[in-house]
Amino acid sequence: MKIALTGYGKMGHMIEKIAQQRGHEVVCVIDKDNTSDFDSDAFRSADCVIEFSTPATAVENIRNSFAQGVPVVCGTTGWTDAMPEIKEICENGNGTFLFASNFSVGVNIFMAVNRYLARIMNSYPQYKPHMVETHHIHKLDHPSGTAITLADEIISATDRIGAWMEPDDCRMKEADSNTILEIDHIRQGEVPGIHTIDWDSDVDTITISHSAKSREGFALGAVIAAEWLADKKGFHTIGEVFNF
Repeated sequence: MKIALTGYGKMGHMIEKIAQQRGHEVVCVIDKDNTSDFDSDAFRSADCVIEFSTPATAVENIRNSFAQGVPVVCGTTGWTDAMPEIKEICENGNGTFLFASNFSVGVNIFMAVNRYLARIMNSYPQYKPHMVETHHIHKLDHPSGTAITLADEIISATDRIGAWMEPDDCRMKEADSNTILEIDHIRQGEVPGIHTIDWDSDVDTITISHSAKSREGFALGAVIAAEWLADKKGFHTIGEVFNF
């Protein structure tokens, strides 16, 4: 298949490498200095565009891709306040889109474990959850999109947890700490991504964790998602790809 890329940082380079290894052709690469290439025959020839840019540019890149009739697989996080708009465009038949806060197969297995454990913990109020996410110093948003997804899954499955917050959130001073999932973030070195969830009680702690060894798992999952999306229409989620 023919693939276009929007965003050509470390992830973009890794996705290009994985796509070519799997026999695909990268027909167009768009970064901040050549956005006019959205209106090009090369871009329009793509079966799918994989979007890994920045929170500030992702939404416009998605809109531009839709305008050219190219389906979008998006792994950029930190912009999802605009997700209802993107979903509405797809539901109106004017775009095809798949988003994931994390495309790694391992992370999506981890998320399935997280959902299962949270459902169990709904019956054991003596356990309180806490999360820490660690990423490289270049990551702009926090908490990570993956951490937010994990937190939302815990909130959905656990009646007593009503919201997530970061430690420096001013609302923490007024909130009932027993109803809050606290998420700490750490930015250090070139860490690809570590997510750890503790369920702590007075007598013990249950911990689940996922640690990425490189960006390759994210890139592979994004290419697999593009392969899956190429003949689809509308708005889709990563759960449909991995069937979790």
